[in-house]
Amino acid sequence: MSNNNTKLPSHTVDDHMFGDFYAHEHEGDSDHDHDDMDPGPLEDNPIWQRDNVALTSVGIDIGSAGTQVIFSNIHLQRKSDSLASRYIIVDRKTVYESPVSFTPYSDEVTIDGAALGVIIDDAYHSAGIRPRDIDTGVVILTGEALRRENAAAIAQVISEKGGDFVTATAGNHMEAMLAAYGSGAAKASHDQKCRILNIDIGGGTTKLALADCGQIVWTAAFHIGGRLIATENGLVTRLDPAGAHHARQVGIDLSVGAPIDALGMAKISTHLAKLIVGAVTLTPPTDEIRRLFLTDLPTDFNDIKGIMFSGGVGEYVARREERDFGDLGKVLGHELRRRVDNGDLNAPFLAAAACMRATALGASEYSVQLSGQTSTITAPGTVLPRRSMQVLKPNLDLSTHPSTREIAQSILHHFEAFDLDPETAEVALAFEFHVAPEYRLIRTLADGIVSALGKYLASGRSLYVMIDGDIAQTLGGILQDEISLSNELLILDGISLRDFDYIDLGKVRLPSFTVPVTIKSLLFSEDPNGPQRQERIHFHEHGSEQHTHSHKHV
Repeated sequence: MSNNNTKLPSHTVDDHMFGDFYAHEHEGDSDHDHDDMDPGPLEDNPIWQRDNVALTSVGIDIGSAGTQVIFSNIHLQRKSDSLASRYIIVDRKTVYESPVSFTPYSDEVTIDGAALGVIIDDAYHSAGIRPRDIDTGVVILTGEALRRENAAAIAQVISEKGGDFVTATAGNHMEAMLAAYGSGAAKASHDQKCRILNIDIGGGTTKLALADCGQIVWTAAFHIGGRLIATENGLVTRLDPAGAHHARQVGIDLSVGAPIDALGMAKISTHLAKLIVGAVTLTPPTDEIRRLFLTDLPTDFNDIKGIMFSGGVGEYVARREERDFGDLGKVLGHELRRRVDNGDLNAPFLAAAACMRATALGASEYSVQLSGQTSTITAPGTVLPRRSMQVLKPNLDLSTHPSTREIAQSILHHFEAFDLDPETAEVALAFEFHVAPEYRLIRTLADGIVSALGKYLASGRSLYVMIDGDIAQTLGGILQDEISLSNELLILDGISLRDFDYIDLGKVRLPSFTVPVTIKSLLFSEDPNGPQRQERIHFHEHGSEQHTHSHKHV
């Protein structure tokens, strides 16, 4: 208590809570602890807010057959079992699920952008959510929708309509992963410490994802779906090239407008079920199955403890849906359930938490990470936000204490491998740091980065570094205070990335001082330096013949 008569400024409880700890006095019998005041809800406490972050997310799934939108509130919490600054998702609540609408097409090669826009706008209106309310999210095009000529443009427009940080992405590997998260296969695998196979069967493609103790260890896709053929009043109204192929395999020649009865549709569906079972159980697969794959063939089906089905056909497998939509889905689902119950897939059936909604749920939840509180961000208004930054993760094992030269060479080699110019390319460098935070190692890492990117940094460009560890503040301090780097820095910790990821970086969130990082593993453009996991498009019509060609989505 001061003994002078100087009158100090009055203060409030908020001054304590927000760190305004200027010198002050309490009158004689004042209660310094303020324990007579109601602290209010826990969620309003800034200390709680720093460790708990709420995000509003959207998942927009534009598939071969159906389009849907799901809004979620995601609760991320800083891990409390250590001093690490990593945030993990501890809760997700669905705010609104739109009806599942048929994906609109103008013709065989074009998505109807105007009609699709109406579906999206109606979802936002019905949810009472504005695009500016969205913190993160994903628009994903998959299956037959991805093959349409304007797919990339459509995804970009929808992502821009959806909010500043809604990411456009595409690809069968991504959808397989998101479906495994949304169906609950990944969580069940984590909880039971086992391997679970998720089979997501949509309108045009079937995606496989193997979850091992909660981690998705491989994904694949092949050209079988429940809506490759659609009928109305006994006539074919929709016929994808793959649907015509499968029909021919059972001796049925189809064209749009041609008649087909229920027995013919059932014959095709039963054949598709046989192929799906074979894709999972036959090693090696038959030539017919091999030709159906849109990705590299999976190789590891050992020791699977359960199988989940998701996607529209998964609703029939789970016996949650019995309506017939004039396609292959109902019979295909029933036949698959019969076969899995008979033990034909070598693992028991496990009920999925979500089937039709799985991909959209996965997109609304598992595409976001949150940076730690100990990051280095020198000028938030300059370095943030950023869209579609390519991630480069040099092949470095920092536990071996590499030299400055070895670190620099590894970084430069990665730029060369991806055909990027280290003097001009703005990328996010990603490093794993799972060892003790020794000063000498962190200093060596800083020296290696500066050595590799000397000309880039000399031009005044900003430096972006993502750390799967908890050293971002120390690394930033060394770069600024010891190496005297004057460039703007964004160094985030608690972020786990890999090569071939692209990321969107949102604005700094207060009071947690964190940055949302939205991850998208696949883009539309072809890149010869992309991942080795091939994505192949089959049944591309050219005259009277069908050709198979191969390319890679990154």
